[in-house]
Amino acid sequence: MARKRKTVDLDRENDIAPGLVAKTKKRLVVAGGRSHPALSADVAAAIGTELVPTEYRTFASGEILTRFEVSIRGCDFFLIQSFGPPVNEWLMETLIMLDAAKRASAKRITVVAPYYPYSRQDKKSRGREPISARLVADLLKTAGADRVMSVDLHAAQIQGFFDGPVDHLFAKPVLLEYFERTLSAADRAKLTVVSPDTGRVRVADTWSDSLGAPLAIIHKRRDPNVANQVTVNEIVGQVDGRVCLLVDDMIDTGGTIVKAAEALKKNGAERVIVAATHAIFSDPAAQRLQSDAIDEVVVTDTVPIPEHKRFPSLTILPIAPLLARAIHEVFEDGSVTSMFDGAA
Repeated sequence: MARKRKTVDLDRENDIAPGLVAKTKKRLVVAGGRSHPALSADVAAAIGTELVPTEYRTFASGEILTRFEVSIRGCDFFLIQSFGPPVNEWLMETLIMLDAAKRASAKRITVVAPYYPYSRQDKKSRGREPISARLVADLLKTAGADRVMSVDLHAAQIQGFFDGPVDHLFAKPVLLEYFERTLSAADRAKLTVVSPDTGRVRVADTWSDSLGAPLAIIHKRRDPNVANQVTVNEIVGQVDGRVCLLVDDMIDTGGTIVKAAEALKKNGAERVIVAATHAIFSDPAAQRLQSDAIDEVVVTDTVPIPEHKRFPSLTILPIAPLLARAIHEVFEDGSVTSMFDGAA
């Protein structure tokens, strides 16, 4: 005689044994690469959590291994990695960490890249050139990233290189708060916002509106007899007797910024203050920025700035609170745009 098999209707709540069904609770996990450990720790502290314990190894051959030492299954995973030098090593480490997180069954993976690598290679200027910013986007996606968060992309069009969501954050509120707090009333009355080239005019214009200051633009021209070197600066706007605030997204070798500052002083500027988000400071930037033409340099810590590249007129503002708030909004399905009064 055949034995009767007992069946359970899973659609009926009463037929499910107690304890087999539980509500899934969202869990936020923050990890950091080795490029900027201080920033990763500051972001985690601002959120009110700790970085997930991670093992890092670089073998004698140069190969990299990473392993998360606790379970991250089903979590909302945020990987913080900035891309200062050596950029290629940190990029490879990021891809390996993403692959590890994907294979560890993280539910959603977000790359928090305060400074996006290869961002200046966002288009083909000449034939037979790569579009490396797009390549990086493809690599991150393939490795497992569902979402990317970055601060002040060199070109807004980079957002279009991703199929998934991109949170484009702006360091302007951080920098702006500093100047509103430190500039005297006399300086505010004489303030002029300056764009170092025509490519940054739109950003400088928003600064001009926020500070209620006029806008000036530096037009760079190149001497055909001197290859790859800016030799002449023409200024559109009034800078004589003014406190000039030069705004840019990054400072790499510092050549453009210093020449712009020298042109402003030559045209009668009383003081020149430089504000930038990303302090790449490739040599010899630290030496150049100590020029007599520049009175102060204000940057954020999106990339690490070693002690030997710091100087007396340099002010470094923390970006961790901005990143922490953005991570919180993403985790809670809130609005990142609301952080910037609808401008993002």
